[in-house]
Parts: sequence; C-alpha cells; structure tokens
Amino acid sequence: MTKFIDLGLSPKVLKAIADVGYDTPTPIQAEAIPPALEGRDVLGIAQTGTGKTAGFTLPMIHKLARGRARARMPRSLVLAPTRELAAQVAENFELYAKYVKLDMALLIGGVSFNEQDKLIDRGVDVLIATPGRLLDHFERGKLLLTGIEIMVVDEADRMLDMGFIPDIERIFKLTPFTRQTLFFSATMAPEITRITQEFLQNPTRIEVARQATTSENIEQKVCCFKAPNRKVEAKVKRDTLRAIIESQSETLTNGIIFCNRKVDVDIVLKSLKKHGYNAGAIHGDLDQRYRMEVLNGFRNNDIQLLVASDVAARGLDIPNVSHVFNYDVPIHSEDYVHRIGRTGRAGRSGWAFMLCLPHEQKHLDKIEELVKQPIPRIDAPIAETPKSTRAPKADKPKHDQKEKPQRAKPQQAKPAADKTDKQDKAPAKQQPEKNDQNNRQKQPRNHKQEPKNTVKGMGDHMPAFMTQSFDFVKKDPAPQNVSDEDTDTNDDA
Repeated sequence: MTKFIDLGLSPKVLKAIADVGYDTPTPIQAEAIPPALEGRDVLGIAQTGTGKTAGFTLPMIHKLARGRARARMPRSLVLAPTRELAAQVAENFELYAKYVKLDMALLIGGVSFNEQDKLIDRGVDVLIATPGRLLDHFERGKLLLTGIEIMVVDEADRMLDMGFIPDIERIFKLTPFTRQTLFFSATMAPEITRITQEFLQNPTRIEVARQATTSENIEQKVCCFKAPNRKVEAKVKRDTLRAIIESQSETLTNGIIFCNRKVDVDIVLKSLKKHGYNAGAIHGDLDQRYRMEVLNGFRNNDIQLLVASDVAARGLDIPNVSHVFNYDVPIHSEDYVHRIGRTGRAGRSGWAFMLCLPHEQKHLDKIEELVKQPIPRIDAPIAETPKSTRAPKADKPKHDQKEKPQRAKPQQAKPAADKTDKQDKAPAKQQPEKNDQNNRQKQPRNHKQEPKNTVKGMGDHMPAFMTQSFDFVKKDPAPQNVSDEDTDTNDDA
C-alpha cells in the first residue's frame, strides 16, 4: 500500500501531514502528486470527498518552498468557484505549510479591497481567489499574473454551472504559457473538455472513479409523495422533511439540508427553528462573515442542521456530516452527486434522503440516468399529514360561523334598544322631521327639479318672475298650473 512517504514529498510537508494524523493517501492523491511534483499538467477526475484539495496543495507547497515572491506578482494561483471553497483551500495551505515559510492571500467577495491590496503589495507565494474578485483586482491595476508558475482550477464543473467559464478562459490567457496547470473536477462536461484541450499541455489524466458516481458508503433513499393541493404543498413538504429527520434521530449527528432556491433556504430555516431544531442557514446573499460564522458553528457541532443552497454543495470538507437531506430534487443532475458527497467522507458511513414531488419526477429520472442506478424509494413517514394539515383549517370556519350569529344577536339587540332610548329621551329632535314645515320644504324640491329641466341652459341669468312663481307655490299650492304655463312659455320662447 502506498504511503505519503513514498510520494517524494519534502520532510517538512511530511511532518505537517503526520501532525494531522494522515498516513495513507487517497487514490486521487496517490496518482496526482507524483506527476505534479515532476512539473506535468494534471487532469484529475474524481468524485467529491476523495481528497482532491490535498492532491494539489501538497505538491504546490513542496515546489514553492524554494523561491521568493515579488510585489503584485504571485507565484501560484488557485481558482475556486465559491467563497467557502476558496476559504477551505486556504485552510489546507495553512495546515500543511506550517513548517514552510509561504505567504498567502485570499481574494474573495465580502472583504475590503484595501486589506487584500496590502497583502498583494507585499508579494504572495500562493494566491487563492474566486474568478470575479481576481479580475476586479487585475482591472484596477493592483495585480499582475505574469509571474504565475502553477495554476490550479478546482471544481471546474461548478465553474461551468456558475457561468465562470469565460472568466477562466480570460485568466488562462493572462498567465504565462510556461505555467503548470492542475485541473480538478468531479464531472467533465463537453465545455470543460474543450478548455482542457486548449490550455493544458499533454496532461496526465487521472480518473480514480467513474464520472458522476456516488460513494458506496452512502445509503440513498428518495421519498416520493403528493400533496392534496398546491396550496398546502409547501407545508406538507416541510412536515415530511421533519418526519424524516425524526426517523433518523438515532444515527443523526448533524446534517445538511439542500434547497434549490435561496428563498426556500430562509423558509425552511424558520420552520425548523419554530419547531425547536438547532439550525443555521447559508446561501449566496448572506454576508460573508455571517456565512463563515455559521460554517464554523456547524463544524464545531454548535449547529446541528445546516440549511444551504448549492453554495455548500461543492468542496466543503466537513468530515463528520452524517446525513444529507435534499429538500428539492436538484435541477442539474450533477449537483446530486456533489450534494450527497458531503456525507460518507473519508470512509465513513452516510445517509442521503431526497424529497420528490410529482413535478420533480423528471429531474429524478435524469439523476438515476446519470448515476446509472435506481435510487430506492421509501414511503412518507407521515402519510396522514395532508389530512391533518387540512382538518384544522376546515373546522375553524365552521366553528366561527356558528359562533358569529350568537355573538351578533346581542349586538343587534343593543343598538335597537339604544335607538328607542334616544327617541324617548329626545323626542324634540325627531319631531321636527315630521312637522308640516319640513314637508313643505320637500315639495318645492320636487318642483324645483322641473323648472331646472325646462330652463336648462339659462345659467345664472334666471328671470326674476320665475323666482316669484316658486315663492307663490310655497304659499298656495293652487297656482301650480300658472308656473307650468310660464315654463311652457319660456320653452316656446
């Protein structure tokens, strides 16, 4: 069996590896480190969780131990798709390079440009960055890539999914042609194959596992269910998730819950906290400091359940994750491989559960086609959940309808009593409404409407005799015909 001591690494690097407690390399490490030490380009294809990060950090530390960095001209470059993965690569360098004097800088979003500029100005041996932030520094004139000796692209297929391929091609063209390139990915899409053919020179291809395979240490299950209607679908889904979590309480130490959308991450987090679960959330819209605090809390077992988007699906090395729950079926089938790869790492056992609604069946079919095996089905732990969730909502309106009339009866009686009391107490106020004077006032109103129609268009220039005729109507109803004749005369005129 191959040991780290057989790979040709320097004593200082071997000492750091021994301090961590590792003795035997993983297959990807055993096959990638020797050609990397020879200076050859490497194309590594391996499923997530197989130790790819150490597969390129260890030979880089060995080769960079000799030499000196110049200001604004890093000697090596590591590109990572997400901030979390870049931060993890930085942790690996700090872990394995503690006996080698190397300067390192981490360029990721959410951190001040000034602090990063100071590190670059001093000169760094290792520059770890996300593509967007790296190009921002380059366009500001704070960074030169002409001194790159080793370039690493980690999780290249994730770069493709996030739309970083044009940026990767541009960065490749900014680096020297004589650089050494280490290219690592779990899957190889046609677009990635084109890039490797264009920018890698006669690479050593290493494929320790079939593309898009899942670890045999992971027990996979999928729960297919149907909600009674679309209105309660989300609630039934959250209830089913909690039921599956409860069913795994004996083996669950901690777990990651993956959602397709950021808004669902927040909703599931609130639901779990409402029901008393110790949970945290991480997705791309959260502040970088908060994201790191949540990740550290999850690593330290201060947080048991981590609700995350696919930002946590690639490359995060949290060895003791026992369970992965796919709240949504991944739209991209390759993401399923990366998600469940967060568990069952380093030879440990893991469990992966996935919830599937009828409209997600098409994505499930693609996943099974990719991994070339059917995923075992399980029944929903709470089959009667739809009825129980709907029953309270159906009962409440009926209950309210019975009570409302009972409450309304005394309310209707009180106003009636109040009116009679007011009428008894204040008859004087209501009697004027029934006297003859008011009746007389109502009659002219009806008569006024008729003249207005007959003298339509006269405006403010109304003849005085028309006013006198109305006064005459008020005094004696008999001459009403006279006013009518006058109006007829006016119409004829």
